[in-house]
Amino acid sequence: TVFFGSQNPITGDVQNLLTEYQYASRGKIDLEYVDPERSLTRAKELFDKYKVVTDESVLIVDYQGRSKTVKASEMAEMDQGNPMLGEAPKVTAFKGEQAITSALIDVVEGKKNTVGYIVGHKEPPLEGTSPVSVLKTFIENENIQFKELNLFEMPAIPADAKVVMIAGPQYDFSEREMKLLRDFWNKDGRILLLVDPAAKTPKLLAFLNELGLQVDDDRLMAMVKTGIEEVARVRDVVAHFLPDNPVTKRLADVRAPFFGSTSTLTLDPQRVAPANIHLAPLAQAEKGYWGETDYFSDDEALLQFDPAKDKGDPLTIAASVEKGGSADERVEINSARLVVVTNATFIQDNALTQDQQGLDFISASLNWLLSREQMIGIAPKIPQTLTFTLDQQALRKMRWIVLVLMPLVPAVLGLFVWWRRRA
Repeated sequence: TVFFGSQNPITGDVQNLLTEYQYASRGKIDLEYVDPERSLTRAKELFDKYKVVTDESVLIVDYQGRSKTVKASEMAEMDQGNPMLGEAPKVTAFKGEQAITSALIDVVEGKKNTVGYIVGHKEPPLEGTSPVSVLKTFIENENIQFKELNLFEMPAIPADAKVVMIAGPQYDFSEREMKLLRDFWNKDGRILLLVDPAAKTPKLLAFLNELGLQVDDDRLMAMVKTGIEEVARVRDVVAHFLPDNPVTKRLADVRAPFFGSTSTLTLDPQRVAPANIHLAPLAQAEKGYWGETDYFSDDEALLQFDPAKDKGDPLTIAASVEKGGSADERVEINSARLVVVTNATFIQDNALTQDQQGLDFISASLNWLLSREQMIGIAPKIPQTLTFTLDQQALRKMRWIVLVLMPLVPAVLGLFVWWRRRA
């Protein structure tokens, strides 16, 4: 049910989008448009039924008695303009597809998907004054709930935890905890692992090595110009996402900052191929970075790229692993899945509030791990201004049309009417 007045600037976009949904569903979606300014009785009836308590334009998704309300403010980013100068509000980004798809999945799935968040190794806490509160709020809006898991106190990873998230543990897992993790993996478990390169976690790294992934003992850095003749060393990484993977194909070539320590990741797909394990890089550092092996040194002479011992392009910092499954994305087969990133601080609030690319990447990773590929990377639609480039000849023709032909047409018509009346 759509409660949008004709004056709302995104009414047309919402109607067009819903028409596409209806067409794609082959008539399985029923639409009702209610203008609350004209159909007051019907609007009040539905507002009472769905307990709507907002003055905003809204869309209500109803499925088998479960409903969710999507506000207009959730579907678009607006520039309010300057009313003093007579500027009207305008849409800067339309997010209707993301908001409506999320609502549809919420009501169809019903029960929230549970992501087990591993604690007990000095990971960032989820509760209280959490450094990952922005991430938690963003992900929970996608019909996902986090559940803290302390493997030291559990006989097994709970069955309701469809995905396990390990976010930068500062201490290694015990042998017993690693057994629980391997058991989960061998039962087609799904894991999101963010590695802190500065932490000593040999058992976790050995688990990755079994899957054909090696976290290298280096740190990414680059030299950037800060002035005409001045350069500075940076250890925060700017990386781009790769297109040839379902996790990041909709984020292809998007640049994202990864603040904090980052190491390189070496993939060995041939070694694990006989075990039906498939590896794919997800993100690589931009050109100009290298993997420095003498990262602890204060000697500037050592902190230079040495092709004999340092790692050059391409520098992978995130990868996906799938054991089993099918190469054809249209075929769904149970499989174990893992996403690993060699940076654990890019998800923290002070990084995410600067840029949203990290949120989009984590969201895409979790949705892939949850087998919700349709939710991956539904990016906002940015309105584009249509422009024309005219050469001198085209401009001359345009002048003739505007200055001569257009005024001449009504003049000729006027003369014709005058002549007919005289006759």
